[in-house]
Amino acid sequence: MSQTQFREVRLVMQSQPTSDGDGVKIQRVAGFNNKYFSPFLMMDELKADDKKDYVGGFPPHPHRGIETLTYMMNGHFQHKDHMGNVGELRSGGAQWMAAGQGVIHSEMPIMEEGQLHGFQIWINQPARDKMQPAKYFDFQPESITEKSISEGNLLRLLAGDLKVNNQPIQGPLTDTGVPVSVADWKAEENCEISLTIPSQHNSMIYVYKGAVTVSGKSLQQSDFAILPASNKQGERLDEIRLHANSDSGLLIFVGEPINEPVVHYGPFVMNTMDEINQAINDYQSGKFHQY
Repeated sequence: MSQTQFREVRLVMQSQPTSDGDGVKIQRVAGFNNKYFSPFLMMDELKADDKKDYVGGFPPHPHRGIETLTYMMNGHFQHKDHMGNVGELRSGGAQWMAAGQGVIHSEMPIMEEGQLHGFQIWINQPARDKMQPAKYFDFQPESITEKSISEGNLLRLLAGDLKVNNQPIQGPLTDTGVPVSVADWKAEENCEISLTIPSQHNSMIYVYKGAVTVSGKSLQQSDFAILPASNKQGERLDEIRLHANSDSGLLIFVGEPINEPVVHYGPFVMNTMDEINQAINDYQSGKFHQY
């Protein structure tokens, strides 16, 4: 029988204001060179009530070597890429793209009822997938798995699987290069939830609203907590306990680490600098359009 232990918060970071694309204002947490982030690389939060903060969107740009998971809680998000994929997320939906050997795409956020709030998460691809053909899927809000624990206590699972209060659930996205789970927990004050995860997987939590206690550690809005893998061998399970200190919302990330070198340059994430230079040359020579 598997032993269960409580997962502890090892490090707390804060999201930092920056801009990307055509001047879109975002809050970012990056962990390209942090082994406890793996397989995740970066999280951007888009939040605006003023159109000028995002109106330029993200004009056509390339990627290689990563997956992106975009989740819109409020507002729409239009995707177009060189492969002919066109998608528009509604509030509560998500979209996933595996860049693989190369993709060129554009993204345009659109406010709904005066609000825009969403996230884009970068997930690393293992070396074996970095030169595979690109893929794209979108998941409208009705396809996201929802688990209502009690009144005012809702977990939405976008990707992978989790055991929630000892009950297993699975999200719509299962085609990631390594096992990952991404969930959104919305909770009224004093609601609680317990998550059971593999002990060899890294985990992280981002509080986008309110305040919570995570396995005894208090976190506030904009805190990004790292709860790293506790066991590299065996099949033990870890438990993460969450308590809402006020009406709160947070994202939950769980994933199997990729123990490979990470070399990051702009929109490209590879294993060596030679591979980065090849990506730049391939993009500049127009090779991405041939994929």
